[in-house]
Amino acid sequence: MARAMSQQFLGIQLDAVYHTALVFGNVEYFFGSGVQTCYPGATHHGQPMDKISMGKTHLPLDTILEYLESLKEVYTPESYDLFAHNCNNFTNDFAQFLVGKGIPDHITNLPKRVLDTPFGQMLKPQIDASMRSMTQAPVPQRNIPAAHVTSQSASTNSATATVANGDGAGHSSQLGSLINVTSLNVLDKHLSTASNTAATIFFTSSTCAPCKLAYPMFDQLAAQHPQALFVKVDINAARDVASSYQIRATPTFMTFSRGTKQDEWSGADPNLLRTNVESVIQQTFPPHPHTLLKLPTLQFGPMKPVTYAKVPPLEKLMAKLGTTNSDRELVALRSFTEKRNVNAHDAALPDLHSIGQCFQRKALSLPLEVRFAAVDLLRCAMIDPRVSGYFAEEQDSSTIIALIKHIEETENCPHNLRLVTIHLACNLFTSPLFIHEMLKKGNSMATLLTQMITSSLLDASHPTTRVAAASLAFNISVANYRIRREEGREGLDEGVQVELAASLVETLSSEASSEAVKALLLALGYLVYCAPKDGELLDLVKALDAKSVVGACKGQEALAKEAALLL
Repeated sequence: MARAMSQQFLGIQLDAVYHTALVFGNVEYFFGSGVQTCYPGATHHGQPMDKISMGKTHLPLDTILEYLESLKEVYTPESYDLFAHNCNNFTNDFAQFLVGKGIPDHITNLPKRVLDTPFGQMLKPQIDASMRSMTQAPVPQRNIPAAHVTSQSASTNSATATVANGDGAGHSSQLGSLINVTSLNVLDKHLSTASNTAATIFFTSSTCAPCKLAYPMFDQLAAQHPQALFVKVDINAARDVASSYQIRATPTFMTFSRGTKQDEWSGADPNLLRTNVESVIQQTFPPHPHTLLKLPTLQFGPMKPVTYAKVPPLEKLMAKLGTTNSDRELVALRSFTEKRNVNAHDAALPDLHSIGQCFQRKALSLPLEVRFAAVDLLRCAMIDPRVSGYFAEEQDSSTIIALIKHIEETENCPHNLRLVTIHLACNLFTSPLFIHEMLKKGNSMATLLTQMITSSLLDASHPTTRVAAASLAFNISVANYRIRREEGREGLDEGVQVELAASLVETLSSEASSEAVKALLLALGYLVYCAPKDGELLDLVKALDAKSVVGACKGQEALAKEAALLL
């Protein structure tokens, strides 16, 4: 219809009004009534007119799906607009993340071409209304994949399906989930994997009515304790298990700590079940002394990352860039920021790959006194998790690393350039993907950020810089603390923690700004909260007499008292 009638009504020739999607791992992803999935070619639009191979992605599946969650915040059913916020915008954004390039321009530019004509502008409301039932149509249930597959083969369709090819996927641990066992060999294998943790076996049977009273509590305990193993054994189906463990009645429970049997009892008392399970877990994992302290601010205070979302007058910011303000990448970044500042749904992602290259090659070559303006423009865009997520997963994080290294390598770095770079680094925490990358073993990002924090805290002339650096330290400390408490391991290398703690304590000893003191205390508090009892971090803070330093802090006495209890 578009091909036959566009020239007559619009005065321009259109080959089609395109719907696009992106396919990988034998799943088609597209935007209509929110972010939707189906088997390839199984949408209500049918088979695609064309398929374009977008290449390969080497991102793991769990990383891809986490980024997809950030897209769902922008691509909601209510936000769909045929001309301004459609399936092509979604496919373009998703493709940029996966393979570093978007879909063809003649597709993404089509709405503008139509609206640039008088007739197109006049018919816009009618066209949008008439197409809504088609664009918002549900996918038949039989065409929706039951679950994501882990192998990611790919191609792409600019007409109906755009595909990216890749490999890698996450895997889930058996610990913390219920495992149903039907043979002695399988049970032995599971107990062997739990030789360094706690395990609870629930011997039940399909004919045991009292057992049903214990099922909800057992399921709840399994969900609450992901570090432990929980096993159900139906003795009617696993007679060899019943014989080996001499089970005479159901329900019967057994608990184990690091491979050694601790307790056995019968009866479906949910409260007794909880008491005994929590007892063996506490025995296996003795609580940290810090968990026994009353620390209301640290225990119940918000741990949301500090970010800097305020957008300055962009016209004035661009004017500071001189002739560089006409560069295509900076103009696109400004346009995105302006639209996002009004409504994120209307802000289609610019070419982030080109923008990254621009900052590495051009922006850092600008006159020293105006470089801050370019970095501040990127900082404004980085508040969007689509942008921060892209740069988190960029090859070697090259753009972010270049910006941070630039601060440390620039002699007499201007205050405004250092400040906006720290703000930009804080905004990276809007994407959980950045946190995962920063804490990944062998990644240099945490070391570089810590070096920037340390040098910035030495800026005696600018309290705003010290507050920003302390806020960045808070973001890093909270990220590590959450890993420590939720996964039972350290996210940051011990050397990074020690360097960060030393700079925080040193700054606190002379800091006069109440705002800076608060940020520093929170950063130090979460850095040491439940830190390994025999680690270098707690040894260091004792050697520095951090308890006395913290206790002497003025303006934040209640918080200082909490932090001092940890030292």
